[in-house]
Amino acid sequence: MMKDTVVVLNAGSSSLKFSLFPLDGTDEAMLRGVVDGIGGRNPTLKVDDASGTRVEQRVFDAASADEHTEALAIVQECLQRLAGNDARVACVGHRVVHGGVKYTAPVVVDAAVLADLDVLVGLAPLHQPHNLAAIRAVARALPDVPQVACFDTAFHRSHPHVADMYALPYEYFERGVRRYGFHGLSYEYVAEAMSVDAPAISGGRVVVAHLGSGASLAALRAGRSVDSTMGFTALDGLPMGTRTGQLDPGVVLHLIANEGLSLHALEDLFYRRSGLLGISGVSNDMRELLAADAPRARLAVDYFVSRVAREIGSLAVSLEGIDGLVFTAGIGQHSPEIRQRVCDQLAWLGIDLDPGANAANAPRISSGDSPVSVHVIPTDEERMIARHTVRALARQLQPLTEAIA
Repeated sequence: MMKDTVVVLNAGSSSLKFSLFPLDGTDEAMLRGVVDGIGGRNPTLKVDDASGTRVEQRVFDAASADEHTEALAIVQECLQRLAGNDARVACVGHRVVHGGVKYTAPVVVDAAVLADLDVLVGLAPLHQPHNLAAIRAVARALPDVPQVACFDTAFHRSHPHVADMYALPYEYFERGVRRYGFHGLSYEYVAEAMSVDAPAISGGRVVVAHLGSGASLAALRAGRSVDSTMGFTALDGLPMGTRTGQLDPGVVLHLIANEGLSLHALEDLFYRRSGLLGISGVSNDMRELLAADAPRARLAVDYFVSRVAREIGSLAVSLEGIDGLVFTAGIGQHSPEIRQRVCDQLAWLGIDLDPGANAANAPRISSGDSPVSVHVIPTDEERMIARHTVRALARQLQPLTEAIA
């Protein structure tokens, strides 16, 4: 009997992450993998099974995976071979970073949707082009398979008006110059997971810290986003691996007027040469910075911790108090030192960490009598995309079913 599956794709500039989920509602990935180094000398395929065991690792020559179309062909062949010939791709879900004002929920992709998303490329130049390239590659390879776009911005559309505005003439807000927020798929997954992993705070006021190479914070009230550190683009808010984070717009004017930087040079500076890498001059990887003795490496870590703590305090104001703090993503889930240092600066908020639980990466890392409970909840954006993909297709089929009935 043919087994229907959901393929989830998360395309980056040089990587194509993928997962395979059954369509039967079990919600557990059958396979997870990545094609790394697309466009480089030695693209690499790595695949893990449901238990996390590495089941395949291969290195290709550059010609075999020099763009997403070739990488997708590698993924297709791999999934078919590992999942078995009785597995059929029933639908494909994609992470798409920017949905703009129009797309406030996952949507089945057609030509009109794709054209709308092309317009938003300039708002997410590191991500959007590759997200859309993967959709087009699937359309060529599997033209009869429905695809669903799931947006990082959609979860934040529950913000109050004032949280999404800039103090520019209002006409710009009406034309889409507003705060969108990102990492929404991660926050949405954590919000759902809290009902099981941290039920005491899931209905309350919670700041979620998505700390990774890309980093942001979101303020959740009863599981809904009310504020976020990222704004018009994914440059805003916290310092990141190579991105600036919050920046005085006067700096931009200065760099243009007095340093002679072009738009292209500014984009490269802000997205690729700033953040932890720019400050440290050593690395954009927090693990390497924590292990380094260089003064600027320590400075980069100090700056990151300071900004995270400061912005958590700011979001506590947006929530009018705080009941819980959740760490997630690469740094948030795996760095006890960063969690400890952030929480030490937030003792005034009522946060009391349990050092042993924190060192062990326990699910709850605050002491039993801490007024604000602190948790570590692993995020799973791919699982969230799979859920959304199935739900979006069910919504599309429902009107047809009702019409036939």
